[in-house]
Amino acid sequence: GSSMMFGFGDEGTTNLLTRALAAVGKKMETVPDPTQIHYHLPASEARPGGLSVRVHRDYADFVAELTQRFPHEAEGIRRFYGDCWKVFNALNSLELRSLEEPLYLLQQFARRPGACLTLASFLATNSGDVARRYISDEELLAFIDMECFCWSTVKAEFTPMINAGMVFCDRHYGGIKYPKGGVGRIAEEMAQGLREHGGEIRYKANVAKILTEPGEDGAVRATGVQLVGGEEIRAKAVVSNATRWDTFQRLVDATAVPDSERKFLGRYKKAPSFFTLHMGIEADVLPAGCDCHHILLEDWARLEDARGTLFVSIPSVLDPSVAPEGRHLFHAFTPDWIDSWEGLSPAEYNAEKDRVADEIVARLESLHFPGLAEATVYREVGTPRTHRRFLAREDGTYGPIPSRRPAGLLGMPFNRTDVKGLYCVGDSTFPGQGVNAVAFSGFACAHRALVDLGLEPGL
Repeated sequence: GSSMMFGFGDEGTTNLLTRALAAVGKKMETVPDPTQIHYHLPASEARPGGLSVRVHRDYADFVAELTQRFPHEAEGIRRFYGDCWKVFNALNSLELRSLEEPLYLLQQFARRPGACLTLASFLATNSGDVARRYISDEELLAFIDMECFCWSTVKAEFTPMINAGMVFCDRHYGGIKYPKGGVGRIAEEMAQGLREHGGEIRYKANVAKILTEPGEDGAVRATGVQLVGGEEIRAKAVVSNATRWDTFQRLVDATAVPDSERKFLGRYKKAPSFFTLHMGIEADVLPAGCDCHHILLEDWARLEDARGTLFVSIPSVLDPSVAPEGRHLFHAFTPDWIDSWEGLSPAEYNAEKDRVADEIVARLESLHFPGLAEATVYREVGTPRTHRRFLAREDGTYGPIPSRRPAGLLGMPFNRTDVKGLYCVGDSTFPGQGVNAVAFSGFACAHRALVDLGLEPGL
């Protein structure tokens, strides 16, 4: 999984991982990352050696480096990222809860009218619109496409400006921080905190069906879940963290699926999954001063292609405790579709995994990591089928992406569904994909459900 963790800051309101853990009495030690990403991007006539940019933790250092690469766009860079800060500062002044609750909206508008109006002005805007308003250099615009693609899996013209503002600024405000001991510790600490507060975590308890029945008013209502073993658990509210496809095409009976969910499937399509390599490597193979996170691409035309853009995370650069002495964890991954992995025999599947893995390692060696293959002492390979199996997500998808150019965030559904008592949470709900966006959806969903259950005030 990702080692690029947003939301671990100590100030403001967008430090959502810190706040979620604090809600169950937990706090994690983290390691700050001085560089969010080191980009290694295609060569051009102006840059025969390729475009290299580091996104430094310090915002001024990042802008200075980007401006050095594009001095003729200094004003455009300042204004584009300046608008991102307008969005972020507005978000960071508000308590982030459910936008479906009128009382909350009225309270926030009374407290911070300027911030609310700022967000409203960007609500229907995509980051590509803002970038082209200020910037004309096509290579720089391609760079901003990559800035969006690396967490949204779509280019800037399809990425809502509000999401971009949160990501592009929180990396400088709260910073990217790696949880000591590994990313898996986040879930472990959250689960332990929930148990300590009286909650119960059920493992190996896959849900086969969301139970529904007509309510007194005739409307369909969620009443609980049925596990694969047949056990039924009744509840006043059901929250699904499955994708919209899994929730309404697999878990909810077809007769209970509302028209609004069928319309969602017309507005959004599945993003690709990933092909992943988890490797143990000899530490001395890394270039001197190697950063934790890298994004690599040889040809702008392949940015969105399957196995086009390469992502690398080396978390042991930040936290040596997660790897044996003299070794590093090396995680490489690239977007991929499940189609090319279907219909293979076990032998064909394993052979294809090795072939694609070797191809990616060879590309990484030529781009920035010479000697990587020989320095590899351990390797595990995952495909979209792996993601589908272990994450229980249809086709192993990363989440929903717009089928056509969206009007900012206006088309993204909120947490409450048209099946009473059923809520959705995660990347299939507002505000979409990305660590902090998904955490925001969790806060919003909890608030919305508690108001509906009469446990918090609302209108």
